[in-house]
Amino acid sequence: MGNYTPAEIEQMVVVERLRLYNHGLPCGAKAIWCRLDKQGIGPLPSVSTIGRILSRNYLTHRRTGYYPEDYDGK
Repeated sequence: MGNYTPAEIEQMVVVERLRLYNHGLPCGAKAIWCRLDKQGIGPLPSVSTIGRILSRNYLTHRRTGYYPEDYDGK
């Protein structure tokens, strides 16, 4: 296990989320935590923190990124 910066961990969470989604696998915060743990990545943030990372990167509700038309105020 290595020590990673918060930015590196966030990027790993995003990449793992997209990988799981693209393979049609469960891709929620708990699934991502389990996958990163199996890969020996650590220390890992909590499942709730992973959820916040997903929200911050617009990767929730079956979405795979930021879509400006969803936030135009209509």
